[in-house]
Amino acid sequence: EALGGGATATGKEVSIDGSLAFVPVFACVRLIANAIASLPLPIYRRLPEGGKERDPSHPLYGLLHDQWNPEMTACEAKQAMVGHDMLWGNAYANVERNAGGRAVAIWPLRPDQMLVERSPGTGQLLYRYTLPGGEQRILLPDEIMHWRGLSSDGIMGYSPVRLAREAVGMGLSAEEYGARFFGNDARPGG
Repeated sequence: EALGGGATATGKEVSIDGSLAFVPVFACVRLIANAIASLPLPIYRRLPEGGKERDPSHPLYGLLHDQWNPEMTACEAKQAMVGHDMLWGNAYANVERNAGGRAVAIWPLRPDQMLVERSPGTGQLLYRYTLPGGEQRILLPDEIMHWRGLSSDGIMGYSPVRLAREAVGMGLSAEEYGARFFGNDARPGG
């Protein structure tokens, strides 16, 4: 798997989805994603005399604060985005706009289906997304919300699972060994 998988010294294959079977990975991602998702995401307006105040009349307020799309509340969508960022190092969402150019929905996208590249002509970032049926769609920067984790280039975040692949593989192997040991009535083989 290009974004995080591969065999470890233990011989255990570690993928992003497979790493979630390791309880410490799942627990940490769930805890942090739930905590961040529960935080409000209000929009503020600047006051003429200085300072700021919440602006619930802003056209994006309901979208960001309440419902990102018809299928996901703001909390659910933020939880998915934070989870993606923590596992893959990047989180992407497609910003759907109406005919007037106003954002009307935000749809989280799977990071393992995204390829970020530069346009040869303009140098602009392009986001090539593979849809579930295999069809690819090129998305422009104004159609994408890209949350990057820790990064060396400011374009792509590091995948924590990829960086910690050996530790996760060791943990998965130890869990498997323990399960087999106790499944054998706690009697070592041989």
